[in-house]
Amino acid sequence: MQPIRTGLIGYGTAGAVFHAPLIAAASGLRLTAIASRRAEEIARDFPEAKAYENPQSLIDDPDIELVVIATPNETHAALARAALEAGKHVVVDKPFTLDAGEAEALIALADAAGRKLSVFQNRRWDSDFLTVRRLVDDGRLGGIAYYEAHFDRFRPEIKQGWRETEAPGAGLLYDLGAHLIDQALVLFGLPHAVTADVARQRAAARADDYFHVVLDYGRRRAVLHASVLVRDPGPRYLVHGDGGSFVKYGIDSQEAALREGRRPGGEGWGEDDPALFGRFTDADGTAATIDSLPGRYTAYYDGIAASIRDDAPLPVEAREARDVIRVIEAAQISARERRTILL
Repeated sequence: MQPIRTGLIGYGTAGAVFHAPLIAAASGLRLTAIASRRAEEIARDFPEAKAYENPQSLIDDPDIELVVIATPNETHAALARAALEAGKHVVVDKPFTLDAGEAEALIALADAAGRKLSVFQNRRWDSDFLTVRRLVDDGRLGGIAYYEAHFDRFRPEIKQGWRETEAPGAGLLYDLGAHLIDQALVLFGLPHAVTADVARQRAAARADDYFHVVLDYGRRRAVLHASVLVRDPGPRYLVHGDGGSFVKYGIDSQEAALREGRRPGGEGWGEDDPALFGRFTDADGTAATIDSLPGRYTAYYDGIAASIRDDAPLPVEAREARDVIRVIEAAQISARERRTILL
């Protein structure tokens, strides 16, 4: 069976570091075209791919079956709509859209057109999150009372690029918040209520660079936190239940490997440093190290290929990504009005 001819829109960090290498690594896909003004970089990295100067030319290419959108967040909805109207299957980088109304409209359009629509949430396949998910699903922690996830960095200087501007969809909540919220929803579903604090902490910041979001699940709480002013990070995950606790430091290695130019599938890909394996302490107080599961970002695009060709379930459903946007919107209102928002 011929690989699915795939076109990528955008060749900035998201397109060049994440999407292009992962599409190229998927056995059921072929990176056929890239739309970006970075023609020299495309020719260097993927000389076999056709280069388009603008997104619409790629969308109009009759050979393209799947369009992947890796552009600034405020452009996601319009580009996804154009691709779906052209009869293409569509993958949108997270966050899906800027608001839930846009997401609903795209879902309806994809359903009417009989096209696949998914959102790239690669951190479902982080080594550490896969390990947390297995412990939760296996019931080893018992009933979960408290879950805390951090995505902390140390970036005191303002980086160049649209994410650090006042553009719609910029800032940390739409960026790293989309990851942490998605992970929490995978584990626990939609919360009853959202309480959030969102701020700009660096003196020159033009977009939010800090958030602290509490998801209310009745007796359970999920706390999601990110900051760019953390020089010495604490645990990435803390999970406490009536069967024990799990504490995990460190972060998945796949992003760093991709930024270094390594391609997925090489020796040691996605493996965690054994020094960073998490610690499980059972109800009796006995502690044990839990080997981290290997990370596997390649699972996402393998799943996309299987869904298009074999009608397998999508690796990330668009409705799941819409719910992430619902939580982001609730967090924004909560922070602005300093109150808890019911969902």
